[in-house]
Amino acid sequence: MPIITLTTDFGEKDHFAGAVKGAVYSELPDVRIVDISHSVSPFHITEAAYIIQNAYRSFPKETIHVIGIDSELNPENKHIAVYLDGHYFICANNGIISLLASEIKPEKIVEINIHDRVETNFPVLDVFVKVACHIARGGSLDVIGKTITDIKEIRGLRPVVNSENNQIVGNVIYIDNYGNVISNITKPLFEEVGKGRDFTVRARTAEFKEIFSHYSEAINFEVPPNKREEDGKNLALWNSSNYLELAIYKSNPNTVGSAATLFGLAYWDTISVNFK
Repeated sequence: MPIITLTTDFGEKDHFAGAVKGAVYSELPDVRIVDISHSVSPFHITEAAYIIQNAYRSFPKETIHVIGIDSELNPENKHIAVYLDGHYFICANNGIISLLASEIKPEKIVEINIHDRVETNFPVLDVFVKVACHIARGGSLDVIGKTITDIKEIRGLRPVVNSENNQIVGNVIYIDNYGNVISNITKPLFEEVGKGRDFTVRARTAEFKEIFSHYSEAINFEVPPNKREEDGKNLALWNSSNYLELAIYKSNPNTVGSAATLFGLAYWDTISVNFK
């Protein structure tokens, strides 16, 4: 039996996440359900896209990913099911799939059309669960929707390279649980534009002239611990998904602050890379 994952902004306090799991188990008692996250910021499409992009590859092929973010059906927010990279994604056509589709072309996209058969004011519980269980039983996407070719894109998701090819201007797209700030600047783009040149990363008052591959690379372990610059050290690195991340080594957002608070950065703030 396939795995069904859940990524939502439902939180843990309310009944919504539990009700969705119960509805799935009512149809498929032997299915495996995995919570990716229920703590996405409310209606935050880019945040959800980043989370699902970095989680789905760890699951086996044919896994079904239900994404419950901004899922209310309206004329500008249809529901879709997408087969991409050997995985199924069920969500609203609100741009959430565009981060994945910018790297890998979907093999199949359908606009879900079973709403006349399912009475609902909670689409994730009713429509998305029905579609997920249909797929899990081996059902075809053509049965639950009509094929479409285009999906809505998140505007401004890609960084901008200037005409002189010496600057990349990106934005903050995610702030993680440690307060680390993730931009939409990727390592391949950085290497393509930079071509080995010296550079400066700027984000408000913070500047970096080196980008590490691991947090610990920023620490000189040859220096005795009592003399070492460690906790609180500012650093830029390529994170596990090859996005440019700004961090503070071993920071605690609840006590001493984090990269987001100490650098004064929030969602969609500008991060630039200037090459010499």
